[in-house]
Amino acid sequence: METEGLDLTRRRCRPCENGMAPLSEEEINRMLNLLPEWHREGNEIIRTWSFKNYYQTVAFINAVAWLAHREDHHPDIAFGYKTATIRYSTHAIGGLSENDFICAAKIDALTV
Repeated sequence: METEGLDLTRRRCRPCENGMAPLSEEEINRMLNLLPEWHREGNEIIRTWSFKNYYQTVAFINAVAWLAHREDHHPDIAFGYKTATIRYSTHAIGGLSENDFICAAKIDALTV
């Protein structure tokens, strides 16, 4: 997979078919280089945001929910008064897929 110059925000998530392999370590590392605010823990990529107040936090969560619905790829979300943590993994394949990184990039674009 070639990632140089790749604009993940212009891509769309594709259904993960049975038997589809998770990304390789090399592919994961290349994709993470495109998303410097995200980090990896096991089979997940994770990022935490801080906000000014609860209203901004919930507005962000609602935008993420809309994006996840549109892409049909849903993260685990935890949030409190001024923080939100997003975790992506492709459970259907037991690892990370390009879909995780596409959605992460689109979420990053929400907060620019």
